[in-house]
Amino acid sequence: MSFRELTRFFTYPPTSAPKATLALRLMAGAVFFWEGLLKFAYVNQGVGRFTKLGMPMPEVLAPAIALLEIGGGFMLMTGRGTRLISLPFIIEMIVAMLSTKISLYHGTSPLPAPPAPPVMGGWAVLHEIRSEYAQIMTCIYLLIAGPGPWSLDALFLRRPRVRRALIASEQARTVA
Repeated sequence: MSFRELTRFFTYPPTSAPKATLALRLMAGAVFFWEGLLKFAYVNQGVGRFTKLGMPMPEVLAPAIALLEIGGGFMLMTGRGTRLISLPFIIEMIVAMLSTKISLYHGTSPLPAPPAPPVMGGWAVLHEIRSEYAQIMTCIYLLIAGPGPWSLDALFLRRPRVRRALIASEQARTVA
């Protein structure tokens, strides 16, 4: 895939996804948004958690991730830059799963144990990974399908100037 095609993939997403895509954007976006706010509101959710997990530079990384989640969550909810923000969120969820669930599996997690059995092993991981799994699968869907017709991306693509540029780009691509 050329750089031009990659840029087009992220900046001119299809808006033909079902209207119900709005519900998925609102769900995933809101979760990222409020989790970002919690990282600022409670030390044990931000810098403290990142420190316990052994993350590098937790005093820088935690606020940076919080800002990504707040801004990106808002982007998902409004449907602006949906594909663009889905990619870093997928990466973030993979890192979150790897940094918290491997030690939970082995029973060596520095984080508090789950409040009820199972507290370690495969079943504990499957139970505790549900939020990350839902977020990553939703972001994969949004990356593939696009934001849907009820989004700022769709509104932006309906503007005449953008539409003409998109048509010209398509014509140039078919000629080449």
